[in-house]
Amino acid sequence: MTTHQPLSVGLIGAGRMGSLHAETLAHRLPGVHLGAVADPAPGAARRLGDRLGCATTYTDIGELLSDPRIDAVVIVTPARTHADLVQAAAEAGKAVYCEKPMAVTLAEADRAIKAAADAGMPLQVGFQRRYDVGFRAAHEKIAAGAIGTPHLLRSLTRDPKLADPSRIPPWTIFLETLIHDFDILRYLNPGAEPVEVHAMADALVRPDFKDRGLLDTAVVTIRFDNGALATAEASFQAVYGYDVRAEVLGSAGMLTMGDLRRTHLTAYGPDGSAAECVTYDQHLFHDAYVAELADFTDSVRTGRAPSVTGEDARGALSIALAAIESVTSGGPVRVDRIQDV
Repeated sequence: MTTHQPLSVGLIGAGRMGSLHAETLAHRLPGVHLGAVADPAPGAARRLGDRLGCATTYTDIGELLSDPRIDAVVIVTPARTHADLVQAAAEAGKAVYCEKPMAVTLAEADRAIKAAADAGMPLQVGFQRRYDVGFRAAHEKIAAGAIGTPHLLRSLTRDPKLADPSRIPPWTIFLETLIHDFDILRYLNPGAEPVEVHAMADALVRPDFKDRGLLDTAVVTIRFDNGALATAEASFQAVYGYDVRAEVLGSAGMLTMGDLRRTHLTAYGPDGSAAECVTYDQHLFHDAYVAELADFTDSVRTGRAPSVTGEDARGALSIALAAIESVTSGGPVRVDRIQDV
């Protein structure tokens, strides 16, 4: 799509992350217009639309998809609805941005990718760490050979607290939390693909919810086809802040990325040194969240391919599903032999 008219984008899902993306579409991207908001929860779309000056709101997502004024959609709904909405949006002739995970089974992922390809619609998936300046710079250095061949990689995600475990579906730690780490490990090992996964997980934060399928602490090891070994870890209780970091050790050097300090200020006093920490993902990755939507809307307007594709989402999902199978079986799992769960 190449046009000088504002790109009209519809938002599907008016929750916490949807609200942030709506603000970006409404106010932060020149040449982009928040054209409509849809959410099936009564009043949710209207409240967000009123706050952002968007007059067109729907409780029926299908009505937004059939609105001819909408050029593209941003999907920010619960994870298990993503694949169906990607397919419906593509078939309605809309360019699609979908929050991670794009799907929770390989069959869903393949269906979503095929729907977008068949419709000739771009499909981008929301892995915002790729747009963080530190992670992107690391990828570029690794791709240029600055640290030689990657040997050891590490990525971690630690959330500050587990607020309401009753609302967390089974396997969330792999499908929705560590999915970021699985993607970034692929991103930081350019051209390599995972071949074997071994995972351990438990309910250490809220053991009383383990029998309901909640796992809140996990470590995953991954072997890549270029020989590199990687670890990904997650916890739902890092009381000090929202902690996201990564490291790559190569044959000729090492790169580290991620800093949870709120500012570069460190205070020194009689009790030692201290720094304030970020406690919210939208604060740590605010600029990256804006940058990924800027990249998506630019790709739609210029006709170039999206930078983060459905195939990237499928690659991360394959690791997540292998990790789930590994926890279930108690042993390592070949990625090429995984089955949908």
